Amino acid sequence: MTTSYDCTAAEQRAAGLEHAQRAIRDHKCVVFPTDTVYGIAADAFSPLAVTLLLASKGRSRKMPPPVLIPRLNALDGLATDVPAEARRLAEAFWPGGLTLILHAQPSLDWDLGETKGTVALRIPADDVAQDLLTLTGPLAVSSANRTGQAAALTAAEAEAQLAESVEVYLEGGPRPAEGADALPSTIVDATAVPLRVVRQGAISLERLREVVPSVLGVGEEPGAAEPEAAEPEAAEDGAATADAAAGPGEPAHAVVPAETAEPAGNPEPAGPAQPAEHAEPAEPAEPAEPADRPSTGAGTV
Repeated sequence: MTTSYDCTAAEQRAAGLEHAQRAIRDHKCVVFPTDTVYGIAADAFSPLAVTLLLASKGRSRKMPPPVLIPRLNALDGLATDVPAEARRLAEAFWPGGLTLILHAQPSLDWDLGETKGTVALRIPADDVAQDLLTLTGPLAVSSANRTGQAAALTAAEAEAQLAESVEVYLEGGPRPAEGADALPSTIVDATAVPLRVVRQGAISLERLREVVPSVLGVGEEPGAAEPEAAEPEAAEDGAATADAAAGPGEPAHAVVPAETAEPAGNPEPAGPAQPAEHAEPAEPAEPAEPADRPSTGAGTV
């Protein structure tokens, strides 16, 4: 039976988080707010739960959800061969609107879909999301909407689309917060160096390059962006921008997200490398990716 909780009230928030934890343990789906849009979540290590999540959204295994984690030290437990540049970006922008596509730890027992050995990871900057992740551990998360529909900005909007496919709805008010732009997370493919932006979102290319100058923009080739030798204006002119409205909930994983919305996009651990899902209100077309790069999905939070 579906239950909704008003997390703006302390008592209901506590009861809702407890119920959501039980639902995740029982391989069911929950909806909760993130710093971008609302996401639908399932146990990242339960193939059954991930299958239910994808079915709820009307998505196939070709669009694996990203994985949200509670803290930075979970990075090395879920990903391997993490470039120093990716680690610097994580330290600078987590919690926040940055999804990193990385090589998934091969020893992990999970199945996020057709991730091609990648996973899209993010730490959301939202109190309700972080409280839930602290209770449950890593969650596969995609934007809380049916594929092709507008991303949900409240739990009530999510329930109107997902109905009883979700066990628990945690209502935390509008997301993003009033006055903020509804941007999906920025997705960076960190499976190879130089790092490359595959979806532009909440974190601008300029800000990324303040931390890692060699980051390539969407569609740029190596050597096209060399901020150290170019004037600031030139570097900015050379930065390609992607469709700012991607699905929330899950980035498509690098393939891959990222929530993959979001997210993946494999969000939005099994290898999501397709974070591309949070951008909403409408799930935009996925950006084209080079053949040797992981693919990104739509719906990343």
